[in-house]
Amino acid sequence: MSAAVTWLGHATVVVDLDGQRIVTDPVLRRRIFHLRRDRAAAVPEGASGVLLSHLHYDHLDVPSLKAFARELPVVVPRGGAGLLKAFADVREIGPGESIELGGLRVEAVEADHDGRRHPGGARGPALGYVLRGARSVYFAGDTDLFAGMAAFAPLDVALLPVSGWGPKVGPGHLDPQRAASALALLRPRVAVPIHWGTYRTPRRNACSSAPAEAFARAAAQLAPDVRVEILPVAGTLELD
Repeated sequence: MSAAVTWLGHATVVVDLDGQRIVTDPVLRRRIFHLRRDRAAAVPEGASGVLLSHLHYDHLDVPSLKAFARELPVVVPRGGAGLLKAFADVREIGPGESIELGGLRVEAVEADHDGRRHPGGARGPALGYVLRGARSVYFAGDTDLFAGMAAFAPLDVALLPVSGWGPKVGPGHLDPQRAASALALLRPRVAVPIHWGTYRTPRRNACSSAPAEAFARAAAQLAPDVRVEILPVAGTLELD
């Protein structure tokens, strides 16, 4: 079976693996509160499951989720099911747990990030996910660098956040340099930078590819054996 990853912007990735089509953190709208993107993303057709990394509004966007079939399995960090009452098959999960989606193994792993829904909303941990089938694909969600990433290695593909929507990111996030350092722990064959160049605040000019390019330069120095693939929004990488 063919395998591929398609980046739809921000942390939304379509992973085609072992006959399954898994969508991560679908945030498809042109406007999310104060954040803007140039155009809305198309709803992925034929999805067989959705993975939600944490409960922040730019990762768990209920209006975007409602574009998917209500019977679709939705995997969410433990504590977040109450946000997804419109769906019939919501599966809560915590770090170290795993589920099967159509024969594909989905492992929930630790993420170093505050995953609560602010202000005063649902509480749950931030997660990453490792999809294991004919290929292994790590989706980091939002996270900072932490030593435990080494436990996920080796990998075929790492989908790593490298920026946000402001000029810099704070604790609990990867910037281009820290994301490149993560590659030495994760040891993927291929890395795809995500969470960059999509949403911006009204006062910022057009989004830039600078964070992804900075990540590629740092990766060449810190993890030269890893191939970095920078995808445009809606771009697809076929996996060998």
